[in-house]
Amino acid sequence: MKKQLLFVISLLSILLVSACDDKTETVDDRWKIENETQFNIIVDDPEYKKLNSLAGNGFIMYKVLKTGTGDRSPAFNEQVKALHFGWYKNIWTKPDTFTDEKGNFITNKIDFDKANRDRARTFYVNNNIEGFRTALQYMKEGDRWEIWIPWKLGFGALGDGPIKGYTTLVFEIELEKIIE
Repeated sequence: MKKQLLFVISLLSILLVSACDDKTETVDDRWKIENETQFNIIVDDPEYKKLNSLAGNGFIMYKVLKTGTGDRSPAFNEQVKALHFGWYKNIWTKPDTFTDEKGNFITNKIDFDKANRDRARTFYVNNNIEGFRTALQYMKEGDRWEIWIPWKLGFGALGDGPIKGYTTLVFEIELEKIIE
């Protein structure tokens, strides 16, 4: 039933995007709508829980992949050691890779944080996008979470480098240690 509901929502978002007047809608508008639609699908998924931004600017969604044994969460100005990687999709309704109608192989899932996939790094909680720091400030040592960050708590309307504005971001974070 859940998969059918997600499928219907995805189809509705595609119909909404295709029904828009091309003269008034831009590529950025379509990108924003598709990314907001995907985030809202996760909002409705009972596997994920909602976390309000500590700055009061919205919320992220998260799913616990592993529960740690730590007894406290890091503060905004503390250093942590964490293993993490992030990704997004160019077309949320398509698989990670696919062949288009012209026979071209398409890599749809974009890993933008590959360098951090295999090694933990040390950094300050407050040196990250708002959605990422929100998650860290609720995590305990040893926790591993998948988090979904809406564009407003990510790179905003402007984006960052190759990541376009209005992009919904997905991270997997494992908090190894709070640096004392």
